[in-house]
Amino acid sequence: MLQFFSFKGTINFLGHAIPVSCISAILVLSSLASIATKGINWGLDFTGGTVVELSFTQVVDLAQIRSGLTSDETDGSVVQHFGSSRDVLIRLPVKQGVKSDIQVAQVMSIATSLDPSVVQKRVEFVGPQVGKQLAEQGGLAVLAALICILIYVSFRFEWRLAVGAVTALAHDVIVTLGVFSVFQLDFDLTVLAGLLTVVGYSLNDTIVVFDRIRENFLKLRKNTPIDVVNISITQTMSRTIITTGTTLIVVIALFLKGGTMIHGFATALLMGIFVGTFSSIYVASLLAIKLGINREHMMPVEVEKEGADQNTLTP
Repeated sequence: MLQFFSFKGTINFLGHAIPVSCISAILVLSSLASIATKGINWGLDFTGGTVVELSFTQVVDLAQIRSGLTSDETDGSVVQHFGSSRDVLIRLPVKQGVKSDIQVAQVMSIATSLDPSVVQKRVEFVGPQVGKQLAEQGGLAVLAALICILIYVSFRFEWRLAVGAVTALAHDVIVTLGVFSVFQLDFDLTVLAGLLTVVGYSLNDTIVVFDRIRENFLKLRKNTPIDVVNISITQTMSRTIITTGTTLIVVIALFLKGGTMIHGFATALLMGIFVGTFSSIYVASLLAIKLGINREHMMPVEVEKEGADQNTLTP
C-alpha cells in the first residue's frame, strides 16, 4: 500500500503517480476521441452568421421567439438572453442563397408581433471566410504560445522541465476542449480567450513548483530526485490552495451570475483551474522525473575567467 507521507511530514505525491497517470491518460484519450468523432461545436464567431440584439419593453419568452424561427431562412438560430430578461441576442447561421437582410427582417417581424415597441440595438454580420480565418488564427495562437513557453522554460530552467511544462499545458488544453466536445458546448472567441487564460494560469502554477524544485535540488544534496520533488510540491501547496481558492471564488461567481455571453469563458476557466492544478503536480513534475532530472542538471554553469589560472609574477 502506498504511503501518503514519505518522511518528515512531506506528502508523497509521486507515490500515487501510476494510478493518477492512468486517469490522466484516460482523460486525454477520451477527449481526443470525442474531438475526432463529435468535433467542436463552433460558434458563429468561427462559422459565420448574423447577430441581432433586441431590447424589449417587458420580459419576453424565448420559446415564442424560437418557435417563430423555424423557416428555411432562420432554421438553426440560437436565441438567448443578453444581460437581462428583456434583452435578447439572436444568432442566425449562414444559409446558402439567403441574404442576412432577409433573416433580420424575419426576426424583426416576429419580435414586433410580441412587442411593438421592441428596439433593434445591434446587427453584426460575420462572413464564413472570416470565421474560418478566426479558427485558424486561434489554433495558431495556442500553438505559438506553447512553443514560446517551451523556449522560455528551457532557458529559465532546464529542457527536461520545459518538456514537462509544455506537456502539462497541452494536457490542460486537450482535456478542456474534450469537455466542450463531449457536452457540445458553444465554442466562440470568449472560450478561446478562456483557453489561452488557462494556459497562462497553469504555467504560472508550474513555474512556482519548478522554481522550488530547483532551489531544493541545490539545498538537499543527499535526497533522491523523487524526494526533492515531493518536498517542493508540499512546500508550495499552501500557496497553490490559496491561489486556486481565491480564483475559484471569482470564476464561480462569473459562471453563475456572469450572464450568457461569458458563460463559455467561465466554463473554460473553471475546467482549466482544476485540470491545471492537477497537471502541475502529476504531469509536469512526473515527466521531468521520468526524463531523468537530477541535481547535476540544476547546477549553474561555471564560467572560467580569463587569466584565472595564471600565476601572479612578483618583482
